[in-house]
This record gives sequence, structure tokens and C-alpha cells, in this order.
Amino acid sequence: MTATDSWDWEPGEKKIAMGPWQTQFTWVEEPQASPDGERVAAIVNIDEGEFQVCENGNTWEDTYEKIWYLRYSPDGRLTAIVADMGEWTLAIDGSPWENQYDYLWNTQFSDDGKHICACIQSEMAYCMSIDDTPWDEQFANMNTFVFNPAGTATAAAVQVADIGEADILKFQEGAFTAALNGRAWDSRFVNVWGLALSADGQQLAAEVRRSLYDYTIAVNGKAWDQSYPAVWEPVFNPATGAVVAPVRVAGKWILAADGQPLWNRKFVQLWKQQFSPDGQKLAAIVAPAFGKWTVAVDQVPWSATFTEMVTDMVFSPDGQRVAVLGKNGSNWHVAVDGTVWRTTADMAWQPVFSPDGRDVAARVERNGKYTILVNDRLWAQACDTMWDPVFSPDGSKLLLRSVEGDHYIRRVVPVAEIAS
Repeated sequence: MTATDSWDWEPGEKKIAMGPWQTQFTWVEEPQASPDGERVAAIVNIDEGEFQVCENGNTWEDTYEKIWYLRYSPDGRLTAIVADMGEWTLAIDGSPWENQYDYLWNTQFSDDGKHICACIQSEMAYCMSIDDTPWDEQFANMNTFVFNPAGTATAAAVQVADIGEADILKFQEGAFTAALNGRAWDSRFVNVWGLALSADGQQLAAEVRRSLYDYTIAVNGKAWDQSYPAVWEPVFNPATGAVVAPVRVAGKWILAADGQPLWNRKFVQLWKQQFSPDGQKLAAIVAPAFGKWTVAVDQVPWSATFTEMVTDMVFSPDGQRVAVLGKNGSNWHVAVDGTVWRTTADMAWQPVFSPDGRDVAARVERNGKYTILVNDRLWAQACDTMWDPVFSPDGSKLLLRSVEGDHYIRRVVPVAEIAS
């Protein structure tokens, strides 16, 4: 996780003028704010086919033909995918990786930001790379990419047999499998997707299709004995290592663990299951009836439901509380432990818990402007752009990062100033 203890938590504001950027460059793309809020950066165009990155008013030394997917890592490094002379690579704080590729995409970070992975393609073959070290093996096709939180392992669904156009029989024999750190499973499947890595990166699970009508879960290449008409993405229990996945049985959905029923309660739909950090609780997004979406914790659904969807579920750090976003019609809501906040939004982003789990904040859009909600109280400031709020280590303050007019603004605000 991001270490926030060393950040500046003194209440107040810091401003960076971004107005001059508009006159200095041909155009300025969408800005990105650093996790600690001290820096703001954007891709800028200086001439036809010439791009740079501007951070706090200073540009990187090198100019590239194209730059995209500008992102800060959790430890505050600024990364961008860059192209020069038709070759692509990843640049970190202005310094490119040594290796260059025909294409590079899908930058991902370890939880602490110390490790960075990306997907790469060279000479029509695909693989993944951690910290500029590519897999030893490459594949003709690759998708569904995962990176474990510690940054030690990567995995993807890969094609390991040639299939000619319209070669239906060869397709049905199975041409796909999963690869962990570039090593493909020996088993072959009609399809592989929905991969999950264990926290230590040693175990890999995936949704697989063994025939046109036979779906199940495979773990380290071995499929469950049970088969189903449909399955959803598996997850690992962080406490026991068990693999848990939604499976369809007799027209309804249940949760199964290692191929055996885990929840006996059935739902019209069930997915996006998530364990609490200690693995003691299990929540999932469910539909108890058609057109009614909610959350079930340890198979007990909330009484509050939504008509359109439920998404962005998150446990509190202590595992005792759950928050989600729900949508009724065109209105977005935050719901915490089954209680729906009264304040609605045109758009909302995943709720954020304070370290002790007592307070909840969420970034929202209302009437074309951005602000935050804290415990269902609306912050009075309306912003042109905003990032997710961050709680201080003791939970008493919020770091708020926004663009307002010609300025990027970093604020530290006491939680009580908004929530009371």
C-alpha cells in the first residue's frame, strides 16, 4: 500500500498555475496528480509529431513522436508510454526502459509502486515485462493480463496452437491456456479468461471452457472436476488459499470453493466476489431478483436494492464494513453497510474508507462539476477536475486534489470540516 506517513498533512492549500501551459504548448492533454498531491503533470504537444511531458511547469528532457497513458505509480514516479522512430517503450520520470518494442500497453503497478509491468508485442509475438525484464517465452495471442499486488508475478491467457481462419475443429480441440511468468500450462482449453493470481504470485486460477458448453475453473492448469453452464472470474481466499468463483447451477448462481458449493443461497446473478483483507468475510454483488441489484455479505443480502447496477465494492481496512456505488435510473448513490446515502450524483467513483473504517468519502460529479461526499455530507467546493480523496494515517484529515480554473490545488482539510 502507499505509504502516506511522510506526506505533508498540515491543513491548508498549495497552488500550481497551469494557465501558462495553454500558451506555452500547442495543446495540453488531461492532467494527472501525484499520489501525495505535490505534483501535477500532463502530456503536451509542442509541434506536429513532437510531444513532451510537463510536470509542475517543467518538461522532460526528451521529445517523442507520441506519448500516452500518463500515470503516477503509487510511490510517486511518473510513467508514460512513449514512441520514437516507430518503437515503443515505457519512460519513468523521463528515463525510458532500455528495451524497445513494436508496441507496449497496459501499464500496471505493484501496491507499493516499486515494480511496474506492461504488455509488449515484438514481431507479432506477445508477452509481459516486469521492470523491463520480458518473459522468456512469447505467444501468438495474449489477453486478460494480471499482476500480483507484490509485483513479483504476471499472468495472461495465451494462444499456444495455430488456428487457421474458420478452422472450427482445431478451435474446439483447444488452442488456449494460461501462462504464469511466461510459463504456459500444459493443459489446453477452448477459451481462457478471468485470471486471478494469489497474493504471493505462486498460484494462478482462471475461467476456462473445456468444450462449447462446458465451463469450469482451472487452478495451476488443473480443472475442477465439476462443470457448469457458466462461471465468473475466480478469486483466492487470502487466509486459506481456496479458490472461490460464481457458478451457475440449475438456472441460478451460487459461490463455489475449490469445486464445492460454498454459499447455499442462490441468486439470479452473482459476481465480483471479494474477501475482506483478513479473509474472514466474503461479499459479492448479487441480484436476488431480476432488475434488483445489491450486495450480499456472507450470503446475506442487503435489503436496499438498485434498479440499474451495483459496482466498485470495497471493504474497510478492518474488514468490518462494505461500501459500493449503486445506480437508480440516471442517479448514482453511495451505499455503506446497506444504508443508501441520500445525496445523489450524476457520476460517482469508488468509495474510500478512513484507516479505522469509521468515515467514508467518495468523489462525485454533479451538474458538470466535481466534489466529494463525506459520510453523506457534500463538500461545498465545485471543481473542474478532481481525484479521489485520501485519508491521513490517523483518519482526521483528507487530501483533496483538484483543478479549478487555471490552477491545480492541493488541499488538506479536516474531515470534521466537511462531515459535521
